[in-house]
Amino acid sequence: MVDLRQLRQFVAVAEELHFHRAAARLHMSQPPLTAAIRKLEEEIGAELIQRGNRTLGLTVAGQTLLAEARLTLQQADHALLATRDAAAGRTGLVRLGYVGSALYGRLPQVIRAFRAHHPQVRLELIEATSSGQLTLLREGRIDVAVLIPPIYDAADMRLQDFDEDRLAIALPRAHPLAQQATVPVDALAAEPFVLWPAREGQGFHAQVIRLCADAGFNPQVVQEAHGMHAVLSLVAVEAGVAIVPASMAGFRPDEIVYRPITGEAARFTLQLCTPAGEPAPALRHFLDLATEAPGPPVR
Repeated sequence: MVDLRQLRQFVAVAEELHFHRAAARLHMSQPPLTAAIRKLEEEIGAELIQRGNRTLGLTVAGQTLLAEARLTLQQADHALLATRDAAAGRTGLVRLGYVGSALYGRLPQVIRAFRAHHPQVRLELIEATSSGQLTLLREGRIDVAVLIPPIYDAADMRLQDFDEDRLAIALPRAHPLAQQATVPVDALAAEPFVLWPAREGQGFHAQVIRLCADAGFNPQVVQEAHGMHAVLSLVAVEAGVAIVPASMAGFRPDEIVYRPITGEAARFTLQLCTPAGEPAPALRHFLDLATEAPGPPVR
């Protein structure tokens, strides 16, 4: 088998057309180089170098090997560089899942910073519910999730706090309550609710139900929607009211009025979720940036 060292020796001789100069270029003495080229010719079964008293030339076989050897060495160098870049996390792929409300908090600043610091790493963004992201993580279709806890049956996952938010009441702009500067939760007791299914986000769903229960009523859910943007779109067309993350108050503000809910019970945390085990280098860079960057004040 011809190895890369033999190819590099041959290229040096073929380009210099002089054994002594080629040996100096390779930082070796001439006799071992001459012997190495002889051995290469024996292994290939063809003469590569035209030898003479003064000058050297390449045979047809030698000219062919020179062209192919240059390509092989170039590819080998590229393979080593690519491998080192991947090992250092300078290249690679990070597939990021997120709940819709995360894009209204600190996630965009983390994404911008990561792309600025690691421009050769491809970052793919996939919006999904908390439950959907867990499925994608377990199927190996995303690498990290931004979701709303609690996450049950997650012994195979690692969770880290990422951002904080609080809940707000979302009302159609034409709704009578929208004229009030503050709206208590108990004012929604007789209102039709739009909510997302508990199976898609147990933590968020349970927190909304608990807030309503603390206010003395069970919400009258008239429609469920998958994803917070879908919930708010239904509020905009007056299908009902909703309790949503306060960070989304900039979504369709001409059609929806948002009234924050005060108190500790309305606060919630978004977390980063990754499979247990050592993350790939590029993912480690993302996690380091996401957990070190300062977040905004709690709303």
